[in-house]
Amino acid sequence: MMPESEFRAAVATTLDSLGRQLDAVDSDEVDWKLSDGVLTVEFEAGGVFVLSQQVPTRELWLSAFSRAWHFDRREGTWLERDSREPLAAVLTAGFSQKLGFPVSLTA
Repeated sequence: MMPESEFRAAVATTLDSLGRQLDAVDSDEVDWKLSDGVLTVEFEAGGVFVLSQQVPTRELWLSAFSRAWHFDRREGTWLERDSREPLAAVLTAGFSQKLGFPVSLTA
């Protein structure tokens, strides 16, 4: 299991990067905030995505579309623990669907 300090640093880097990327999205469509390892994204058209660190399991959990995903870090990439889908792909698809236009995110 990844050491806690390394996990927290990876989470902080990922969430900070996602916040900067969200700033590039039309601010009238998306409102986000980052607090204590939790990135909350609210959409003008309704709906919320929550990406939160889970220190005991060393995972990032995403809640969106009445569904949950659990990501662990492998070889520098956040991968969904069951499907192995990259976090960036899940977020890109979800944001594009929610906003109704293509959005490309990296994580």
